[in-house]
Amino acid sequence: MTYTAPLQQNSIKIMLLGSGELGKEVAIEAQRLGVEVIAVDKYENAPAHLVANRSYAINMQDKEAVLELIEKEQPTFILPEVEAISIAALFEAEAKGFHVIPNAEAVNKTMNRKNIRVFAAETLGLKTSSYEFVTTLEGLKEAGERMGFPCVIKPVMSSSGHGQSIARSADDIEKSWEIAKEARGDASELIVEEFIPFDYEITLLTVRNETGTSFCEPIGHVQKDGDFILSWQPMQMSDIALQKAKDIAKAVTDGLGGRGIFGVEFFVKGDEVYFSELSPRPHDTGMVTLITQSQSEFALHVRAVLGLPLDFTFYGSGACGAYKAKNESHTPTLEIPDSAFTKDSFVRVFGKPESHVGRRMAVSLVLDEVEEAKKRATQIVDQIMDA
Repeated sequence: MTYTAPLQQNSIKIMLLGSGELGKEVAIEAQRLGVEVIAVDKYENAPAHLVANRSYAINMQDKEAVLELIEKEQPTFILPEVEAISIAALFEAEAKGFHVIPNAEAVNKTMNRKNIRVFAAETLGLKTSSYEFVTTLEGLKEAGERMGFPCVIKPVMSSSGHGQSIARSADDIEKSWEIAKEARGDASELIVEEFIPFDYEITLLTVRNETGTSFCEPIGHVQKDGDFILSWQPMQMSDIALQKAKDIAKAVTDGLGGRGIFGVEFFVKGDEVYFSELSPRPHDTGMVTLITQSQSEFALHVRAVLGLPLDFTFYGSGACGAYKAKNESHTPTLEIPDSAFTKDSFVRVFGKPESHVGRRMAVSLVLDEVEEAKKRATQIVDQIMDA
C-alpha cells in the first residue's frame, strides 16, 4: 500500500453513502490507514459523521444531489451503506469512471430483494424458498393463499426488518400490508416467501478482492421483527451444511463481482441450506467480529476495497447483543453499568443524535464460550438504561 496523507490533492478518499453504526466502524478503519473519509446520510450528526473528515446531509434518493456531491468530492471509492440510495446515480457515477463498491450492478441487484432473489434462484439456480412478487393488496391475498400459511412478507427494498412480517393466516394479510408501508425504501412491491421451518439461520461474511475469496466463521443470530437482537460466532453447524453455504456464497458473490465484504444470509435445516438474502457491505449481525477477530468485518471491508491482504486471526467465540431505545429523545443518554467493561467484554455506543423506541443505540460484546457469551451479552443489554 502506498500511503498518502489525507486532505491532499492525491489522497485516497472513501465516500460513505449511509453513515449509521456500520458506516462509523468502516470510517474508523479507513482512518486508521490514513484514508480520507466523506460521510453522507439523510440527517445531520449521523454516527459516521462524528469520525469523518467531512460530512453531508442530503436526500440520497435524489439522483442529482448524489451526483453533485460525487463530482464535488471526487472520491476514489464510493461505498453504499444503505438501501435508500439513487441507483441511477451510482450507474452514472460508474460510467464517469468513479469506483462503486462492489459495483453499481451488484448494488442494484442486492439492494432490491426482487433483483437478488431472481438472480440467485433463476440465473444461478441456487436453492431458495418459493416466492412471488405482488404490488396490490388483492395480489397479496392471492399469493398468500397459493403460498400457504405461515408466509413471510417483505418490501422489496428495506433494511433492518422495517416493513417485514409473518402472516400466519389469511386474517393477517391486511395487517402485513400495512406493516410493509414502514419500509426504509420502496414498499410499492412486496415479496411473499414460503416459510422455511429452519433449524437456525446464519450470516456467512464473505470477503473478496482480486486475490480471492475468504470467509469468516459462520454467525448465528436471533431476530425480532426482522431485526437482529443477538448474534454469536461461530454458529455450530455440520461440515456438510457449512461447505454448502460457502459454495453458494462464493457462487453468488462471484456472480456479482467486485470487491468488499458481503453479508450472505442462509436458512439451515439439517444439512440443507437455503439462500435468503445478501448485503454488499458489512452486516449488522457481523458486529460480533469487533471482539472475535483480529480484523473485524469493517477492517476486512476496507482492506478488500484497498486491495490489501485479507488474512486475519479468529480470537475465539463471542456474542453481540443489540440495545434498542425504550424512550423518545432529542438528547439521548445511556446509563451503562461499569460491569459491562471487563477484560473480555465491552459496549460500543453509536452516538445517534436522537433515540426512538426500538432504535438500535449500542451493542454489547463478549468474548467467551458461545452460550456464556450469549448470556452475558444479553445481561449487559438488559442493564442499560436510556433517557
